[in-house]
Amino acid sequence: MGHLFPTSVLLTALRDRGHDIALRTLAAGVEIGRDLGFATEAVDPRIENMPLDDWKATNPQDALQRALDVFARRAEYEVDDLRTAIDQVCPDVMIIDANCWGAAAVAEASGLPWASFYAFLPYLRSRGVPPWGPGLRPWPGLLGRARDALVRPRVSGVFTKAMVRSLNPVRAQVGVPPVDSADEFLLRPPLKLVATAQPFDYPHPDWDDSIQLIGACAFDPTPTTAPEWLAAINRPIVLVSTSSEFQGDIDVARTALTALADEPIHVVATFPAGVPAGITVPANATVREFVPHSMVLDRAACAITHGGMGTTQKALVRGVPVCVVPQGRDQFEVARRVEMAGCGTRLLPKALTPARLRNKVRQAMAMAAGARRVATGYAATGGAAHGADMIEQRLLGQPKPTVPGIEWAEQ
Repeated sequence: MGHLFPTSVLLTALRDRGHDIALRTLAAGVEIGRDLGFATEAVDPRIENMPLDDWKATNPQDALQRALDVFARRAEYEVDDLRTAIDQVCPDVMIIDANCWGAAAVAEASGLPWASFYAFLPYLRSRGVPPWGPGLRPWPGLLGRARDALVRPRVSGVFTKAMVRSLNPVRAQVGVPPVDSADEFLLRPPLKLVATAQPFDYPHPDWDDSIQLIGACAFDPTPTTAPEWLAAINRPIVLVSTSSEFQGDIDVARTALTALADEPIHVVATFPAGVPAGITVPANATVREFVPHSMVLDRAACAITHGGMGTTQKALVRGVPVCVVPQGRDQFEVARRVEMAGCGTRLLPKALTPARLRNKVRQAMAMAAGARRVATGYAATGGAAHGADMIEQRLLGQPKPTVPGIEWAEQ
């Protein structure tokens, strides 16, 4: 679901230009897609019945390996699932979630124009950027290059071993060439759309223009009226968000409720994977399973997140600073980028205590200027409209619009 929402922003931009959208997604997302006007069906249930279990991992490397193993097992079922969808829809263009490895192989084999969509920070190699995964601080100069060279085989080797071993049999099955590395696989699509922007992300001077940053793609329809409980809050709000699928991040919310109980703020904590039993709610807090985050963030002074790109960027696009307590996946990278961009703070889970979290939230609340700077960067990309432009121009072959007196230039 965390990938469906930002993708839907791009799809809505295309829909609004008159394109017909056929969406294949999780069963829980079918109604959402249909409400947005997309011809939506669920993927093969066998794909959905392979949930990520990286929250069981004992260390970040084990967590990464578990996630990659799930993507590899899903890939086998994605092949026939997408082939069936192609036969049913006869698409002009395909947009494939970057974690759908089998679907990507089918898209490549089809000969149709296609793009990959990243709702997360890509793990593509880039000059001057540390190896993806542990959230290392960028370290320029000779010492930084030496450190990255030592760490990269341990980190990138996990990707390459897991992806090449699992992907090439699937790629052979559909009739496309094998790949030798994760980077080679990720660079196969003619167009790569990434839902982020600088200064939140690092500069990537060696990425070519087939990789396009299109802003935060924040999706969260806001009700026309706020609920009474939200309207009644007269203190600065701190939103605490946990993952949309279980990831073992409940301790972050529990700690936040304790840490901020005596602060002159109001905590709104959401548990989309289910409110845990026996949770203690202090007088200055409201706990809900689901609340449209935009509705709360429009009044928030800070957001505490697990480092998922969805909620983190949803806050930053509104100029709301964040405190990130990463749990796994790309979240250590997100947390480090928050710190480097000066738009919030990071606190590693092994250091999580009420006192430390309280201090990090106080620091983050003073970093609104950095959050606004990041929001400006998101807007400068052109957002989903820019992504729609790229699909129309590069994949559908439509010309750039011409406006008298304006000369268009590639960025």
